[in-house]
Amino acid sequence: MASEDVVGKSRSDTAVTTIVNLAEEAKLAREGVKGPGHQVLTVCKSLVAGGVAGGVSRTAVAPLERLKILLQVQNPHTIKYNGTIQGLKYIWRTEGLRGLFKGNGTNCARIVPNSAVKFFSYEQAAKGILWAYRQQTGDEDAQLSPLLRLGAGACAGIIAMSATYPMDMVRGRITVQTDKSPYQYRGMFHALSTVYREEGFRALYRGWLPSVIGVVPYVGLNFAVYESLKDWLLQTNPFGLANDNELHVVTRLGCGAVAGTIGQTVAYPLDVIRRRMQMVGWSHADSIVTGKGKEALQYNGMVDAFRKTVRHEGVGALYKGLVPNSVKVVPSIAIAFVTYEVVKDVLGVEMRID
Repeated sequence: MASEDVVGKSRSDTAVTTIVNLAEEAKLAREGVKGPGHQVLTVCKSLVAGGVAGGVSRTAVAPLERLKILLQVQNPHTIKYNGTIQGLKYIWRTEGLRGLFKGNGTNCARIVPNSAVKFFSYEQAAKGILWAYRQQTGDEDAQLSPLLRLGAGACAGIIAMSATYPMDMVRGRITVQTDKSPYQYRGMFHALSTVYREEGFRALYRGWLPSVIGVVPYVGLNFAVYESLKDWLLQTNPFGLANDNELHVVTRLGCGAVAGTIGQTVAYPLDVIRRRMQMVGWSHADSIVTGKGKEALQYNGMVDAFRKTVRHEGVGALYKGLVPNSVKVVPSIAIAFVTYEVVKDVLGVEMRID
């Protein structure tokens, strides 16, 4: 009985302590002081918001994403996809509805942590850069310039991309394979293990260098242009677009669309080279990559890939798939930004992109 009393007392004390702690944190929150668990909860909510934004935006444009990759890597001797409309119709006719969304599961599995880390990293990088800038200038009211926003966006993009690059590499191969491919990856984990076993660890990072270089204009300009446009609209309020120092969702959508268009156009040739390098060493590739009776081009690096692509197919090859990508990237980036901020509002996250 004595032991039961001790246990009962211990449980009672624990419950009372928990209630007191919760009440104390609630009191501190009302007074504007954050409790110990507040920062951790805020960070988790911010990561969830970024993940949801990435998953929703990519799923919405999955058919265009797959067509873009097919156009980027298809062998010039085996042309199956010739334009946006024809390409989508061909996929529908030969592979059905599932073909339009092939690789989307892997893409979402990759993009959710990628977007979460990217958005969160940007906020932390922006805060750090702003603090250092204010310390250097002595102006406590100083704000981030477009150049500083570019630096924060580039840092966030490189961190996120590097952390999830092997998933992106196998996602590209899964997206390209068809029902007629000589060997089928059964999913992301099977593809990762197969590439590692047959081609080695370094194969999982093929195309990483052009990806890093492309991060600066792509992600950097996305964030910089979007935030600069939003700040300008709030300050000038043209056509009454700002209401109570807030922009309407449609206006934020437009800012994201402009930012996405500029970023993807500048970085697109690097994206084409990245995809082509990811296909190197794939012994079981579909004829869309190898060509019928032709040997697929082998690249010894980024510069070699640029040189051979231009030599054999012309400069225009560096922009293969640009049309579906343009149609895709505008709503994709815009939806990602808007979804991120909406989810943050719903979750009550106080960290904002300043």
